Amino acid sequence: MSEHHAVVHWQRGSDDFTRGRYSRAHEWRFDGGAVVPASASPAVVRAPWSDSAGVDPEEALVAAISSCHMLWFLSLAAERGFIVEDYEDNAVGTMGRLPNGHEAVTDVILRPRIVFAGDRRPDAAEIAGLHESAHERCFIANSVKSAIRVEARA
Repeated sequence: MSEHHAVVHWQRGSDDFTRGRYSRAHEWRFDGGAVVPASASPAVVRAPWSDSAGVDPEEALVAAISSCHMLWFLSLAAERGFIVEDYEDNAVGTMGRLPNGHEAVTDVILRPRIVFAGDRRPDAAEIAGLHESAHERCFIANSVKSAIRVEARA
């Protein structure tokens, strides 16, 4: 099996840490060299202690689910001889409360809009089948407890 690494780095500034008055801005560093500014969501920690320009963990989870689904969809479409010209997903994750009272991303909706090219184009049933197969194979979807739905856009 493979391993996947990320370095998450935060450093305290001159804020009053013990009173919760500190920046939640931090960085995610990946082995390919990408550095992503990150922060707690402003919906969870108000400014100035959060940075709305940074990616928050909830957004990252939604993006990871969407990206994984897309990569499987593209692979499966190619295997079946369909040419995907463009794929755009306006995915959304919703925070909710679990029965134990904890907050969680309880629902993720994928809303992909896919443009096909070439002479052979899938019909609605074939597209639904591609989404179902992609969802079944997606490593991230198989790793989370949240309900994940796909609502393809035309």
